[in-house]
Amino acid sequence: MGKHFDELETRSADAREAALAAALPGVIAKALQAPGMAAHLAGVDASQVTSRAALARLPVLRKSDLGAAQKGAPPLGGLITKPLTAFAHIFQSPGPIYEPGDVSHDWWRLGRFAHAAGVGPGDIVQNCFGYHLTPAGMMFENAVRAVGAAVLPAGTGQTELQVRAAADIGTTVYAGTPDYLRIILEKADEMGERLALRKATVSGGALFPSLRQLYADRGIACLQCYATADLGNIAYESAAMEGMIVDEGVIVEIVRPGTGDPVAPGEVGEVVVTTLNPDYPLIRFATGDLSAVMEGASPCGRSNMRIKGWMGRADQTTKIKGMFVRPEQVAAFVAAHPQVQKARVIASRSGEMDVMTVQVETESSDAAQFDAGIRAALKMKGVIELVAPGALPNDGKVIDDQRSYD
Repeated sequence: MGKHFDELETRSADAREAALAAALPGVIAKALQAPGMAAHLAGVDASQVTSRAALARLPVLRKSDLGAAQKGAPPLGGLITKPLTAFAHIFQSPGPIYEPGDVSHDWWRLGRFAHAAGVGPGDIVQNCFGYHLTPAGMMFENAVRAVGAAVLPAGTGQTELQVRAAADIGTTVYAGTPDYLRIILEKADEMGERLALRKATVSGGALFPSLRQLYADRGIACLQCYATADLGNIAYESAAMEGMIVDEGVIVEIVRPGTGDPVAPGEVGEVVVTTLNPDYPLIRFATGDLSAVMEGASPCGRSNMRIKGWMGRADQTTKIKGMFVRPEQVAAFVAAHPQVQKARVIASRSGEMDVMTVQVETESSDAAQFDAGIRAALKMKGVIELVAPGALPNDGKVIDDQRSYD
C-alpha cells in the first residue's frame, strides 16, 4: 500500500472540504431513508446541507438516547438503511445497545489505523478484543484483513494459552485493550517464553504514557485509535504520535457539552461525529466523549484535522478495563439492594491497571453480600468499600474518574 493507506490521507484541506461538501447532500438523503433518522431530521432539506456550517445547524443525536430509541423501535431504533438481516453481524454492547456490522472491505475503516501502525502482509495479529456479543473483535479482524495480515482470533482471557499461542506461531502484533498486553508479557516472563511481538494496536481504554513507555522498553511500538461500535474509526495515531488524525470517512465536530454548538479551536468540548457509512449513516452523533482540536497537520504527512484524543466524558459515563460504566448501571445496583442508600463508582489506577472501587452507603458491615450484585450490574468485579449512611458527598455524582490523562 505504500507509506499511506490511500491518497485521501494526503489531500489538501480545500480538496477534502470540497469532497465532503459534495458528499453531504447524498449522505443526508440516504440517512433520511431510515425512519428513525427521518423523524430526528424532520424538515431538513438534504440538498441544502453542503458545508460544515450547514451541518452544524442540524440537531444532534445523542448516544445516551440510543437505548430508549431502540426500545421504542426495535431492534436498532430505525437508524439503518437496509434490513437487519442484510448485515453480517448484530452485536450487543452494555446498555444494552445493539449495533450492526458487516464484513465488506474495511467496513469500520480501522484498516487505516492498522496501516498507520505498520501492520501489513507478513504480520500475524493476536486479536485480544472480545468476540462475544460485543463488536470489537470483529472490528479489528476486519481491519487486519483490509491490510493483508493474518489473524489469531484470541479473544479475552486464558492468558497462559495466549502466551502459548503467541510463542508457537510467532505473532508479531497485539490488538486489544492497553492493559491486557502487559498481563500477557508478564505471563510470558513467568513461563520463560520470548515473544516476537513488535507492534501493538490498542483501543477501548486510555493508553497512559507510562504504559506506552513500558512497551517501548520491550521493543514494542504501541499506537492507539479512538473508535466506537456505532461509528467505527473516528481518529487514530500514526508513528508521529502527535495527537490523533481524524479518519477520512467521518466528519468530526467539537461542540459545547449538552449543545450542538461548535467550540473555538483548541477548546475542550464534546465529540460529535457524522459518518459517511451508507448502511448506518449517523448524523451529528454526540458520543459523550471530550476532546479538542489540535492546530496544524501531523508530521507523518497525513493532512486531516487532528484531535487530542479521548479526554474524559461529557457525562459521568466512563470506561474501566475497556468497559463502559454508566450511571444507570449504578442506579440498578442500588435499586436491587434495599439496604443500600447510595453508591459511587471510583475509577483509579494501580500498577498500570484500571481499578474500580464501589463505595456503598449502608449500615451493613458485610461487603461480600454485594459482590454478586456489583458484578451483575457493572459487568465486572470491583473493590467494595462500605461507608456509613450520609458519608458520600451530596453532589449528584455516582461515577468519579480519578485517573490522570496527562
